[in-house]
Amino acid sequence: MSQSGVVAIRTLDVKGMKCPLPVLRAKKFLRSLAAGDVLEVLATDPSSVQDFQAFCETTGDTLLEWGEAGGVFSFRIEKSG
Repeated sequence: MSQSGVVAIRTLDVKGMKCPLPVLRAKKFLRSLAAGDVLEVLATDPSSVQDFQAFCETTGDTLLEWGEAGGVFSFRIEKSG
């Protein structure tokens, strides 16, 4: 959580990118966030569902939710401490 106590929600658009680029971009972006902040990732690669689940299991970050609408997958990831 940021110093002000407010959770920052940032969005990363990786639509059109194929595995492993969405996860690699998210990993890099998460480095700039504070613990407790949330990253929303927008992707179109169907394999990103499994990729982000495995990514969060490996890193300890929390996959809060994911969904799909109109061919766009959205993932909300909370950065671990």
